[in-house]
Amino acid sequence: MTRRPNIVFVLSDDHAAHAISAYGSVVNRTPHIDAVGETGVRFDNLFATNSLCAPSRASILTGTYSHVNGVATLDTFIDSSQPTFVDQLRAVGYRAGFVGKWHMGDGETDGVSHDPRGFDHWDVLIDQGEYHDPRFLSADGLRVERGYATDLITDLALRWVDSLDGDDPWVLFVWHKAPHRPWEPDAAHAGAYSQPIPVPATFTDDLSTRSASARRAAMSIGEHLTEEDLKQPVPEGLSREAATLWKYQRYMEDYLACVASVDDNVGRVTDWLRGRGDLDDTVLLYGSDQGFFLGDHGWFDKRFMYEESIRMPMLLSYPRAVAAGQVHTGIVTNVDIAVSLLEAAGADRHPRMQGRSFWRDITDHTGHDTRHDTDQAPPPADGLYYRYWMHDDRSHHVGAHYGYRDDRYTLIYFYNDGLGMPGCSDQRYPPEWELYDLHTDPHQLVNVADEPAYADVRAELEARLWRAQAAVGDEPHPDQPVPTLVVRDG
Repeated sequence: MTRRPNIVFVLSDDHAAHAISAYGSVVNRTPHIDAVGETGVRFDNLFATNSLCAPSRASILTGTYSHVNGVATLDTFIDSSQPTFVDQLRAVGYRAGFVGKWHMGDGETDGVSHDPRGFDHWDVLIDQGEYHDPRFLSADGLRVERGYATDLITDLALRWVDSLDGDDPWVLFVWHKAPHRPWEPDAAHAGAYSQPIPVPATFTDDLSTRSASARRAAMSIGEHLTEEDLKQPVPEGLSREAATLWKYQRYMEDYLACVASVDDNVGRVTDWLRGRGDLDDTVLLYGSDQGFFLGDHGWFDKRFMYEESIRMPMLLSYPRAVAAGQVHTGIVTNVDIAVSLLEAAGADRHPRMQGRSFWRDITDHTGHDTRHDTDQAPPPADGLYYRYWMHDDRSHHVGAHYGYRDDRYTLIYFYNDGLGMPGCSDQRYPPEWELYDLHTDPHQLVNVADEPAYADVRAELEARLWRAQAAVGDEPHPDQPVPTLVVRDG
């Protein structure tokens, strides 16, 4: 193998794909993020398997689902002794550095360490971290860095690489807090989006066909954004509809300003790589740990197995081996990222890892028939398995659910039981189903789970969900009946 590539993984928090111009955003422009995809590949169907910050980050690092890595809720911290793809990279000579938002616990619980492990250098925010003058924890202890978190994370990350001697390849994690709530812009971008921001087509969705599980959620723009979020009181005398629109504009103004800072810092990283002469030999990724509602269905936040929540943006460049201008449309999940980067580096995957590598999807442009090659790429995924565990969470009250999504349908089972897990409510609700036809209803406005015309589709998807769950080693909730087709086929 020729020189192993360096890897730079820039990850933001809660950055929706539809707030990136490469994905067709109508609310902002992100030229530096777009450029990563223009010189490489844009992933159009990359999904979180548990749309929550800490669980998604654990899945990215370990290449495993939440029930395997143990980080299923915000209150289940990582056992950092478990293998990650960083360990596999270190085994083939990589230096490894992590700077930014870790958010999987710190210190120890009952002798189990939650701090980053396997890195030559780590320097992380405490919990969610602060936007201004954030605290950083490293092996040397806790300190405060003066400045804006997005800029500081980039500064500290690049400084570590610049300190390295020798020619060993390196992997660098630049994991941002932004644009996570409470959306505090820096001075350079504050007010940049003060002009009216387009309202999404589903903004007034009344959720009438959805389950009671969906209607219980506390993430309404009109009802649940706080004065801390909005940075000022709602003007007096506004009607309910006008107040909701005002809150949307304030929310989006700050959210997009935080995104703009992230975009600027992606540009800084790209320029730095180019200046070092490393750009062609570096796998550069930009992504987010999950999607986010930007007024879609009248909501903010994530968690639900709906498109805006589970869809993760990811753009990747590696000029040495990845042709420019690609669009990857196959189904990919955050569990697949670890094994894909290991293949890019020529390192072995750990036997525990559960993902499918997409690396040969984006690097095999020879045009020859590979059907009989022993090194053939694994077959594409037919669909994805999703599970949100943090039942009736104290902030947003989203019911626990799991489901299956293929290229046309999304089937969701709300089992509505916290199973005694940390961070979950003891309150249980009746189980419910939702089904959406993404071809006829791409915005998921009409739940057809009980429509006679979809009875056969639902039966087939219930069987696929059952089998997909079993394939990754997870178990159905006891309240879910065995699907008819599973009983029939054995």
